[in-house]
Amino acid sequence: MSRITTQLMMLCIGLLTLTACNLGTPQATPVPTPDIPTVEILSPPNNQQVFVGTNFDIDILATDASQGIKRIELYLDGGLLNESTVVSGTQTQYRVTMNWLAQGEGFHVLSAVAYREDETRSDEMVINLEVIPRE
Repeated sequence: MSRITTQLMMLCIGLLTLTACNLGTPQATPVPTPDIPTVEILSPPNNQQVFVGTNFDIDILATDASQGIKRIELYLDGGLLNESTVVSGTQTQYRVTMNWLAQGEGFHVLSAVAYREDETRSDEMVINLEVIPRE
């Protein structure tokens, strides 16, 4: 074998040895995301069109298997529209129906947030609605 071939083989063996040394290095353990309540707007569906002046229901379901739900808040365009609180204690699933009289033609954002008794909140569930004129 030529001297260059021998050097290349030694270099390859050295690189393989270094690579193999890293196989036993422990990987960082991922930090678990703390569980939080969840909330879902069951109806109306996202991007629903409604006629101005329509009185309709918003069906909301919140879930928290570990500590339970204490209350649900419903927001319209960023302002608190309504809230519902569990009468006594908490519930692992809490479903409420809230009502809104569709006003103001154009697009609106409805969002719901659920809370535990210790005020841990869910991520926001957001839907868009379009209020259209009656013809």
